[in-house]
Amino acid sequence: MRFQSPKSQAVMLEATRLVAAGRPSDATAILQRSLGVTTPDTAAERSAWNLSDRLREWFGRTAPYARHNSAPVLNPEPRSEAGQFLSRTYHNGAGARGYRLYVPSGYNGQPVPLVVMLHGCQQSPEDFATGTRMNMHAEKLIWLIAYPEQSAAANGSRCWNWFLPEDQRRDEGEPSLIGGITRQVMNDFVVDPARVYAAGLSAGGATAAIMGATYADLYAAVGIHSGLPFGAAQDIPSAFAAMRSGAHVRQGTRRSSIVPTIIFHGDQDRTVNPQNAELILAQAAPGARLRKTVQRVEVPGSRDYTRTCYVDRTRLVVLEYWLIHGVAHAWSGGSRTGSYTDPRGPDATAGMMRFFGEHQRPSAV
Repeated sequence: MRFQSPKSQAVMLEATRLVAAGRPSDATAILQRSLGVTTPDTAAERSAWNLSDRLREWFGRTAPYARHNSAPVLNPEPRSEAGQFLSRTYHNGAGARGYRLYVPSGYNGQPVPLVVMLHGCQQSPEDFATGTRMNMHAEKLIWLIAYPEQSAAANGSRCWNWFLPEDQRRDEGEPSLIGGITRQVMNDFVVDPARVYAAGLSAGGATAAIMGATYADLYAAVGIHSGLPFGAAQDIPSAFAAMRSGAHVRQGTRRSSIVPTIIFHGDQDRTVNPQNAELILAQAAPGARLRKTVQRVEVPGSRDYTRTCYVDRTRLVVLEYWLIHGVAHAWSGGSRTGSYTDPRGPDATAGMMRFFGEHQRPSAV
């Protein structure tokens, strides 16, 4: 499958235009017709979509993630925190990934929590750290923060490949690399194994959902900003469909136990439909008897939001969803010096850290 002829180039340009206009289904149809594929219903057709490196790279480069609030920041502002921001690498049979690790100045070998932060498309660990201000919070709380970095070889726009089946399974593909990075930090530093968390934005949020589903014995809770549920897509067409109108979660992907989850999503998101947040909630606590509370919050000088909490019988909030009014596809309350942020929104980073602080695994991993 090669897009090299003038006709193919025209197809690519038109598909890109449709995606940018918020019409991913039309873009998918054009690509399918150009490839002689109607709908990927057969195993052979699904395999063709999954194995096309050219299409996979194109998806990463032109998917609706490009419609963020701001452009990527190539040179984020210098770090002002007093801790160390280390560059490290992890490798296993699935490949290798670099990552940055923030070690706060107050860390002296005592057991501390760890948060694994998964960036969105077109972002870097440095940019993501700047935009979320996560290191600033970690410095105050004395937490470790790891930022795995997607490679351009794996995805042309450095998106985590949440839509590929081989990257949705425990101990395989990208989940094995992210889990491996998590365990490497736990081995090299004194981490409280009951207080390890995963969080992400957009493609990183969808991947955080995968990590919570496949490594529930490792992560005590997950944070998902503008993401999608585990199993939301199995190929490129279903990824477009899930982002456009909400995922159709496959039978068998629903979990049997509660995974404490906090979700942030803008109600003006035209890249990932906010309906996905509701699906994440349903997936995180299947059949659980929880008390639901809903509160509309108005903050002077900030965007309003609706906060929905699901409380268990011990009065612990195990699921929390912030629908932020007026926010598009961007990290709420982030720094304007980072990419894909909305500085006017409520502080999603502070909300996640507070939620994580309320949850820990009952026993060590």
